Amino acid sequence: MDEASDRQLVVRTRGGEANAFGELVRRYQTSVYNVCYRLLGDPQEAEDLAQEAFLRAYRRLGSYDDQRPFGPWMRRVAANLCLNALQARKATLSFHEEFDEIPGDLSESPEPSGERKEEVERVRRALLRLPAHYRAVIELRHYQEMSYDEIAGALRIGPGDVRTRLFRARRMMADWLRQNG
Repeated sequence: MDEASDRQLVVRTRGGEANAFGELVRRYQTSVYNVCYRLLGDPQEAEDLAQEAFLRAYRRLGSYDDQRPFGPWMRRVAANLCLNALQARKATLSFHEEFDEIPGDLSESPEPSGERKEEVERVRRALLRLPAHYRAVIELRHYQEMSYDEIAGALRIGPGDVRTRLFRARRMMADWLRQNG
C-alpha cells in the first residue's frame, strides 16, 4: 500500500479523520521542533511551542491551501508562533557560557562525522549568541528558505530591514566564529 501524500492526509483530516493529522505530526515533528529550538534556544520551550504549533495548525487547517506543500507551511506556523513568543517577552535570550547543556545537532540528516560535526556545533553556538531578531531572519532565510518579501511579511518589517538584519546577523556570526576557532 502506498503511503498517503501530505495533501491526502490534509483532506482526510478535514473530513474528520484524526489519525490522518497524527501522521502529519509524525512526519514533521522533528523539523518543527528544530525550527522552534533554533529560534528559542531552549529545548523545553521548543518542545512546548512545537506542540502548540501543531495545535494551531490543526485549528487553522481550513485556511491552508492544499495546493502548496504542507511542510513549509507547518514550519512557518511554528516560526511565527516562536517569533510571537519572543516578541511578547521583548527580551534577547541569554545563554550560559557552558554549552554542555545544549543538546547535539538536531538536524534531520544523518549524524555528521568528526570535523563536520564540530563545524555544525560551532555554527549552532554562533546562532544561539545572536539576539532573537537576528536569529529569526537567519532561521527564516537559511533554514526555511523564505524570500526576503516572505520574511518581511512574517516579521512585519520592510524588505530593506530584512537585508540589514541578515547582513548584521551574518557579520556577527562570522566575527564570533573567527574569535572562537
